[in-house]
Amino acid sequence: MTRTFEQLGSGFLFTEGPVWHPHGKFLLFSDMPGDHMRRWSARDGITTFRKPCNKSNGLTYDREGRLLVCEHATSQVTRTEGDNRSVPLATHFQGKQLNSPNDIVCGSDGAIYFSDPPYGRAKFYGVERPQELPFQGVYRVGSDPKSPELLVDDFDRPNGLCFSLDERRLFINDTARKHIRVFEVTRSGGLANGRVWAETKGDKPGAPDGMKIDSAGTVYCCGPGGIHVFDPDGNLREVLEVPEYTANFAWGDDDYRSLFVTASTSLYRVRMEIPGLPVF
Repeated sequence: MTRTFEQLGSGFLFTEGPVWHPHGKFLLFSDMPGDHMRRWSARDGITTFRKPCNKSNGLTYDREGRLLVCEHATSQVTRTEGDNRSVPLATHFQGKQLNSPNDIVCGSDGAIYFSDPPYGRAKFYGVERPQELPFQGVYRVGSDPKSPELLVDDFDRPNGLCFSLDERRLFINDTARKHIRVFEVTRSGGLANGRVWAETKGDKPGAPDGMKIDSAGTVYCCGPGGIHVFDPDGNLREVLEVPEYTANFAWGDDDYRSLFVTASTSLYRVRMEIPGLPVF
């Protein structure tokens, strides 16, 4: 199926982390190398939301509508309060600074999960500095920013993550290994029985990165050539061929049938048949 990608803005360095605000009717997205978080709306177009932004990457909202931010420059997860203060939610693990929180989701019970690869410690995408932790993990935010709960540590480059519709499973992809794993979410919020669920195959540029689910349980994941679309059983249904190398995407607009895509230097929008889901 041929789809039309509408370019909403361009000229950025590297776009990431889009998230739609369901009440404000606007999209936030990151430009990590530019240290610039931007806002798009149909009324105002693209404007500045926060600059500097600690080279923010993944963004989402908690159940109270507060912005959650993965910061590359500070290697922490923060929450933006009503007075615009940034409160740290996760900064260290066992006395060592986190690598660079990358992507983030919030469950219906308020639990916050995030991936922690080292990309924010590299030139261009973050601030170059040595890695303190000897592994790349996935965590659950705890009561103490210095003690998030480590859930799994055997990824090479953990990146995008999303819940199944019933939130009994958590999908997590691995950029380096080019696959998606799925875990059972335990009653205590932990992860168990992880297995490879799908692979992103192809000879075009691209790898697993941002990942979302639609209202029918279809999983969308960045991969070679654009966005790979998998049915609920992990079978590849189609590849959305995006005009530029794709890092992430988010559902939005009033009917949630618009997919806002952050692809290298640009922000795109493409219309889909099945709607996505609001984040809160």
